[in-house]
Amino acid sequence: MTSYDVIVIGGGAAGLSAALTLSRARWQVLVLDDGTPRNAPAEGVHNWLTRDGLPPAEIGRIGRAEVTGYGGTVRDARVRSAVADPSGGFGVSTADGDRFTGRRLLVTTGLSDELPDLDGLAGHWGGAVFGCPFCHAWEYRDTRIGVLSTGPHDLMKAQLLTRWTDAVTLFLHTGPQPDDGQRAGFAARGITVVEGPVAGVESDGGRLTGVRLTTGDVVACDALTVSPPARARAGFLDGLGLATVEHPSGLGDHLPADPTGATTVPGVYAAGNVTDPMATVPLAVAAGVTAGAAITRDLVADDVARAVADARQPDQHQHQHQHRDAGVDMWSAGFWDAHYGTREHLWSGNPNRWLVTDAAELQPGRALDAGCGEGADAIWLAARGWQVTGTDVSQVALDRAGSAAREAGQADRIRLEAADLRGDELPERAFDLVTAQYLHLPAELRRTVYARLAEAVAPGGTLLLVAHHPKDLEGPLRRPHDRDLFADELELAAELDDAEWEVQVAQARPHPVPHPDGHEVTAYDTVVRARRRA
Repeated sequence: MTSYDVIVIGGGAAGLSAALTLSRARWQVLVLDDGTPRNAPAEGVHNWLTRDGLPPAEIGRIGRAEVTGYGGTVRDARVRSAVADPSGGFGVSTADGDRFTGRRLLVTTGLSDELPDLDGLAGHWGGAVFGCPFCHAWEYRDTRIGVLSTGPHDLMKAQLLTRWTDAVTLFLHTGPQPDDGQRAGFAARGITVVEGPVAGVESDGGRLTGVRLTTGDVVACDALTVSPPARARAGFLDGLGLATVEHPSGLGDHLPADPTGATTVPGVYAAGNVTDPMATVPLAVAAGVTAGAAITRDLVADDVARAVADARQPDQHQHQHQHRDAGVDMWSAGFWDAHYGTREHLWSGNPNRWLVTDAAELQPGRALDAGCGEGADAIWLAARGWQVTGTDVSQVALDRAGSAAREAGQADRIRLEAADLRGDELPERAFDLVTAQYLHLPAELRRTVYARLAEAVAPGGTLLLVAHHPKDLEGPLRRPHDRDLFADELELAAELDDAEWEVQVAQARPHPVPHPDGHEVTAYDTVVRARRRA
């Protein structure tokens, strides 16, 4: 699975324009295009300054070359689904089984025109049968042009076409009956009005020659303009909760978006015909540029927020990782005294979640909190009747834990000791509960320390080990990318002798955590709880 800053779904004018803007802003951009643009049947695109008459396929070829020239990626693929990714951003799956992730998603899939089911009409679509007079009427100027009426807008379209020809015929078909004022306008402009439904079009040698009514009568025409409902290609967005709605024009549906292209789902944008069925190619290009710029602003704001969060809340594991390869002893008292000294409080002051869930029902007795930090777990245990020994390598942490215990009124139930678990001895079989939360050590050292902790558990007592799970290395969380510092539930449970231990819990537990950009992602913790056999 490959990740990008932005995934653009749809490689038409809007999509390639946005991808060009984003690639020039130095984002990693992927365009997924199924090769079925709405205007594919047209011979050329018009009303586009310096590009008038250029065939749609040529526009696509040039656009792809420009995007890839700036480092963007364009792939031929049909998107099957788009969903929120558990690690943040969005996941996109294709019909070929490929999957990609992106921080932002831009939908530029355009529309599909639902042509009237009339004999012979579809074969002329994009040529003598067209939708937009401004785009195609010039090519049929001074010829006989028909208007197939299916709605109120077609009555005005008949008047518009008098700009290109004096021979306009309005076929009322399934459209509304004109009122007296409209009929007077048609008569004044020389527009012929034909009553009754249309059955199809007539052709001769591939050229449209007339419109056939259901009565069998044929009215001579060289071209016919229709107004088919346009349906937004957005079914793959169901998993994001995005749905199309009827467009105010009554010409079909669309995917709502604000003027920048932002939809109601944060991080998902849309541009081009998928948002506006009346937009011509130049307008789609402009919408693509606008969306590309908006996404750039959005991503930069996201990066700023992440940087600020990193600066204000340094992660202990990130800090450790920066020093491991530099030869710094990041498990020493000096290291941790310095690390605690960077902030007034390094931790939240709340007990760890899995201690609360897994120790709440235990009968209070003697507890060892190994690596007690600033004392939140020890205080929680003491408040529930435990006599707690808290150890830590950092005297700064122990001093803070002592102050917190006194403030909580639990100092008489907590004894705090400086101890380096790598070498200092612990009393054997002395505690009814030994808990170690998030002690991340290299594998060999971890086995030594955890074995020492296990030996400190009394018969019938409980060992509770909690750590970040290796699954977190695959997500967006700031973890040191060093697999040696992580152990899964099977690895930890395997270190306990079945003859001496009853493993009650060995799990990878998911839980939500805040991401720097404001949304929640899923993290996993390794949780092993075992009881020493009596």
